[in-house]
Amino acid sequence: MASNWDAFYGAAGLRPVVNVSGTMTSLGASIAVPEAVEAVAAILPRFVQMGELHARASRAVAAATGAEAGFITASASAGITLAVAAAMTGPDLNRIEQLPDTTGMKNRVVLQAGHNCYYGAPLSQAARLAGAKVDLVGTATLVAEHNVAGAITDDTAAGLFVVSHHVVDYGQVPLERFAEICHARDVPVIVDAASEYDLHGFLRAGADVVIYSAHKFLGGPTAGIVAGRRDLIHAAYMQNAGIGRGMKVGKESIAGTMAALKAWGTRDAAGIRAREAAALALWRDTAKDFAGIDATIIPDPTDNPLDRLKIVVDPTRAGASALDIAIDLATGDPAVIVRDHEADHGLFQLDPCNLHEGQAALVAARLRDTLTRAKAGKLKPVNADTWRRRGAAAFASWDAED
Repeated sequence: MASNWDAFYGAAGLRPVVNVSGTMTSLGASIAVPEAVEAVAAILPRFVQMGELHARASRAVAAATGAEAGFITASASAGITLAVAAAMTGPDLNRIEQLPDTTGMKNRVVLQAGHNCYYGAPLSQAARLAGAKVDLVGTATLVAEHNVAGAITDDTAAGLFVVSHHVVDYGQVPLERFAEICHARDVPVIVDAASEYDLHGFLRAGADVVIYSAHKFLGGPTAGIVAGRRDLIHAAYMQNAGIGRGMKVGKESIAGTMAALKAWGTRDAAGIRAREAAALALWRDTAKDFAGIDATIIPDPTDNPLDRLKIVVDPTRAGASALDIAIDLATGDPAVIVRDHEADHGLFQLDPCNLHEGQAALVAARLRDTLTRAKAGKLKPVNADTWRRRGAAAFASWDAED
């Protein structure tokens, strides 16, 4: 990508954004790989038989993941809804058209309490959209195997397992055992792995269906990838004749996702890691010059091959809180958006996986400027309660003039 990455923003009337938060959909997720961009451009002006394109996509997903079949839908969240629907209806068109009314069907979904996270919407809502009833198992911080086994009844249609930095990362039953418990009662297991790099491990660990985002680590267009058992994938695809109609995906997203999957297999992983490591080292060395700032390179919490810089802030020495610093970076020009979900705990992170040429140095300069002004007491204090409500506030004021 050329260094004039910001030329787009002026023409579009948008504020320039540098993303050091990660593959967040609130920022547009990721930088699309060239192969996906080319595939989207090639198919947009052309007509295709969508059924034929979906069949090719199924084979592409299967080849990339080792699954029996695959299906591309609007998003990973849509994938959860359709996978749950598939577990309830199977290929029965009458049942598919009946949803979200689940009368006469198995309609309960087992979900560990610590996995019922908020990812922009409540995780359980994705299942409830299909008409399912979600049975939360155990407590947020402790789920035992007998809790999972005891929650499964004759009405249980599926077990739902979530892999994400949003979930509680201790005290939960691991996927292998969760799958064994569910399978002992002939209950299929659906795994939400939207942001995960591993395209094979979850199926090998016992998942029947795994769901990924095409527009996150893969660098594809906005779409959800549903991979797994052929019968369940077929039933998920058939939901396009029912509740899936509003979640259908266009030709461009299917073509772009197929291209991104192919490109993923030939990416220069070592080169990518080297560029990310250089950015992290630059940022760490910048931050270490400031009192009250502890900067440490840490691994990804779900074992993706990705490190981040964790910055812990002592406000009494740094002159401002972690939240104050994060918001100052976000409100500058360009906006530098950090990974701030733990800012009220005194820390934030910098993620290097979505940088254009020259942006690592730009972030370092902005970080130095913000920390210098913090030390001088020049940052505006941020109301933490207002910050916590920022998501809902943004939706409420979506068309307001800035």
